[in-house]
Amino acid sequence: MKYALYVLIAAVVVAAAAGLRHLYRVSSANKREMAQYAGKSAEIKKDLGKALVVYYSLTGRTKEIADKIQTLTGADAFRLETAEPLPTGAKLHLAIKDQLKTKKYPALKQLPALTGYDIVFVGAPVWWYTAATPALSYLEQTDFQGKKVAFFSTQGSNRGTFLPDVTALTKNAQILPDASFNNMGKEYDDAVTAKIAAWINGL
Repeated sequence: MKYALYVLIAAVVVAAAAGLRHLYRVSSANKREMAQYAGKSAEIKKDLGKALVVYYSLTGRTKEIADKIQTLTGADAFRLETAEPLPTGAKLHLAIKDQLKTKKYPALKQLPALTGYDIVFVGAPVWWYTAATPALSYLEQTDFQGKKVAFFSTQGSNRGTFLPDVTALTKNAQILPDASFNNMGKEYDDAVTAKIAAWINGL
C-alpha cells in the first residue's frame, strides 16, 4: 500500500513538473513573438473594401480579437450563437468530442447575410485541436459566393488542424493568409493589435 502511494505521488510530481515546463515554454514563446510587434504601428494601409467579421466566442477571447479587427478596419461584425445553450464543465468537453466524431455540429440561431461584402474574416477558438464546432457548423452551411475569406484562431498554444479543417469546409471562397493568437495577458494588448494590423496589411 505504501509503495503504491509513493508511485502515485511520484506520478503527480512528474505531471506537475511537465505542466509547469509546458507553461514556461509557452510563456517564453509568446514573449518572443510579441517582442516583434512591440511599438509597431497599428495603422491599416490595406484597402479591403467592405468587410465583415464573423466569429464564435465562448469565453470572450475570440471576441477580443474580433473587436480589434472590427475597430481597425471599420468592418461589420456578427457573433455566431448556438440555437441551444452548450453544456458546461466536463459535459461540454464530452459534447464537443462527440460532435467532432459524428460531424453533427450544433444548430445556429442565425447566419449572417454576405451580400455586399468583399472580404469576410472568420474566427473561432480551438477546441480539441480544431475549430470550435459552432464555427464548423457555420462553414458547413455557408456558400461564400467567391468572396475573400481570412481565418483567425485563438488558443492556449496549439491550434492543431484548425486551418486544414476550416479550409476543407469552406465553399466558393478565395482563402487568404490566416492568423493565430495565443491567449495572453493584457500587457500584450498593444502588441496583439500591431500583429493584427501587420497581418491585415499583408493580405
